[in-house]
Parts: sequence; C-alpha cells; structure tokens
Amino acid sequence: MWAVAVPTLTAVVAQPSQLSAALRPRAFVSVSGPEAEDYLQRMVSNDVEALAVGEVCDALLLTPKARVIATLRVWRRGEDDFLLLTEPELGDAVVAELRKMRFAAKCEIEPEEHVSTIVFGEVEGFPGEISGTVEVLDSSVPGTVETDELERARIEAGVPAWGKELDDSILPAEAGLDETHISFTKGCFPGQEPIARLRHRGHVNRRLRVLDVDSAQPGDEVAFEGKPVGRVTSAVPGRALGYVRVEVPDGAGVMVGGKDARLH
Repeated sequence: MWAVAVPTLTAVVAQPSQLSAALRPRAFVSVSGPEAEDYLQRMVSNDVEALAVGEVCDALLLTPKARVIATLRVWRRGEDDFLLLTEPELGDAVVAELRKMRFAAKCEIEPEEHVSTIVFGEVEGFPGEISGTVEVLDSSVPGTVETDELERARIEAGVPAWGKELDDSILPAEAGLDETHISFTKGCFPGQEPIARLRHRGHVNRRLRVLDVDSAQPGDEVAFEGKPVGRVTSAVPGRALGYVRVEVPDGAGVMVGGKDARLH
C-alpha cells in the first residue's frame, strides 16, 4: 500500500502542459458508511483495514474458487469512505457483486464519475501501475501520450491488462498478482483458501513473461526446444507479453510464431 496525497494535481506542477500523460479508462465505485471498512475487508484480497486516510492499495475481487471478478485500486478517502478504481467494463460487475453480498452491512455502494490520467512525471497522486508513472484523478493535464506508447510501456513493464492477460480463467499467481494484490496475513475473503493452498502447498505451471521479439501477434505460440510452452497475449514491435511455462529459464531463446525470440 502507498501513502498518497489527494490524487489531483497541485501547485507542485508549474506547467502541466509539459508533462507526458495519457487518459486511463476507468470505472469508479464508492463504498461508504459506518461498516464500509469491515465489509471491504471481508470482500477484497488486500488489507483494507491497514489503510490510513489518503492511502491506496491494489486488490482483487474474487469468486470463492479464486477466479478474478475484477482488479481494484482501493483508495481510502475518509474513515468511512472508499473509492474503488477498476476497469471500465468491470464497474457494473463490481457494483453487482458487492451489493449482492452486502446483506445487512451498513454501507452504500454506488458508481461515481471521474477521469483518471496516467502521468509520466513528478506529480502528487497514486503510484502508477507502470514504474515511473503516477495516476491522478480529475486533473487538468492533457493527454499527450499516444495509446501505442502507453501500451508499449505496459508490455515492457510486464503489467497485465484485463481482456488480454487477465480474465476469469486466470489464476492471480499466474499473472504475478499474488505479490501485489493479495495479503496473506489478513482475515478471510472469497477465494482465500485456494490462493493460500496454491502458495504454500503447490505452484502454478505458467507465469506471465516479457519476450524480446521483432514482431508478434496475440495468440502466437511460444515454443522452447521444439515444444509448445505458451502463447502471446499482447505485442508491440520488439516486445511481447505472454504466459510461458515456469520451467523455461529467463534469457532462454524461444520461438514465437516461428520467429526467433528471447525471454526478457
């Protein structure tokens, strides 16, 4: 989790127009009320109770079998007021799941409207998913970074995206989300048991990896020593992301769609 200032641009940015930035499509859901903290602590994968006002953490909303319903950023705006940031196509699913499981919990769950921007530079806000970036809400920074540039930065950083690397068939550990989105010391939440069992008694067979490759397409097969070991999920010229079997070592030469490549 990170301590952050209120995630809007401040006077520390003298000339916002000189910053590199891109709009980050998001859906936003507020959870507020006297039992908001307790309810979210029971529902999401990270330790919401540990957040001080102004802090944010990444988390997952999971099924009991540990399948991902939604990726979340949880911002504690006040003692009894939280804002959840998720993917634009997942907002309705988050609202529906939280309302369905609320029962008698004294909290309100409502969609909100905001604008999220990824800024490459020194501003106040949430640490971005991509190293060296900051995510700010309702800012005045114009979007100057092209979509393909942002996609390249995401792929090179190995950050999974919903609908590409993430869906309800992916285990969090396969995408590395067990290291960033899950607390293994907090109380129970949906999906905790299979996640803990996998971490302490088992292992995943594949993990998300970055590949150096001149050109590739999503769906291209990754082969190692003549055997299929994975598939590409996202690609830009020179780089790709894909799920590759864990026994393939870092730096190994592989074939991607019949072309020479290397695990980055």
